[in-house]
Amino acid sequence: MSCGCTGLEKDGKAIVDLVRSKEKEDLKMKVEHEIQCSCGNTFIMTTHVDKCPHCNMTYGVTPCSSMNKENILASGINY
Repeated sequence: MSCGCTGLEKDGKAIVDLVRSKEKEDLKMKVEHEIQCSCGNTFIMTTHVDKCPHCNMTYGVTPCSSMNKENILASGINY
């Protein structure tokens, strides 16, 4: 990852915390991604911090790395 996101690559909570600290959690993503949630359901992630509507697992990605679906990480249920 770039844009000052180094070291966050494997820490979903740190990514969500960073995005929230920059007040970018509700920013619409340029590319929406279909997420296969850990609960087995899928949903379309439209903002940089989003929740699965089935189990409330929170997912996050920084704006600078949101083009690549592999950068989206889970941070915990209702995180």
